[in-house]
Amino acid sequence: MKTPSARVRRIAAFASAPVAILIAGGMVWQGSQAAFNATTRNAGSSWSTGSVVLTDDDNGAAAFTVENIVPGQTGQKCIVVTSQSNVPGEVRAYTQNLVTSKGLENRIYFDLEQGTGGSFNDCTGFTPTANQVPELPLSQLATVNRDFATGGAPWDTAGTPGETQSYRGTWRFDTTGMSQDEVNALQGARVSIDLVWELQSDNAPTP
Repeated sequence: MKTPSARVRRIAAFASAPVAILIAGGMVWQGSQAAFNATTRNAGSSWSTGSVVLTDDDNGAAAFTVENIVPGQTGQKCIVVTSQSNVPGEVRAYTQNLVTSKGLENRIYFDLEQGTGGSFNDCTGFTPTANQVPELPLSQLATVNRDFATGGAPWDTAGTPGETQSYRGTWRFDTTGMSQDEVNALQGARVSIDLVWELQSDNAPTP
């Protein structure tokens, strides 16, 4: 068999290159023609949070500022709490920041009733309902009624701004069972505590 000349080998090499390119090109063309495509779109989905706002009618004043109390004395004050929330939730009342002195915190008893009517410092027309924080010494209230989880007098809000709820707080200075010396030892004592109303929004199920 004769060995091909150099000229023949060159022709053969050049002839094979276009064939390879044409085959590759044909594969790309077929691949680009093999897919169908369609889409649909629901545009503009978005999420925004609601807001919870709680105010009262005390104008920054303490509900109870009582000086020179004596054993057996009692008193009460009212306050109206307003929800400006646009989502439903629950309001609970609790105490914080007890400041003690000479054991007076064990002798001032306090309860909080929920109801209708009345206004800050004026309980005229107040009518209580069943929900309340039961009467306890301030020292005990500060322990068992200290945050939202342990709060009392629950109020369910509908999420309509402007909803209101009235509360009446009643205190008494009880020295029952104390000796005269023990009572005298309380002279000049001062105790204070914060009354807190907290609103938390409801946790709705995911739609």
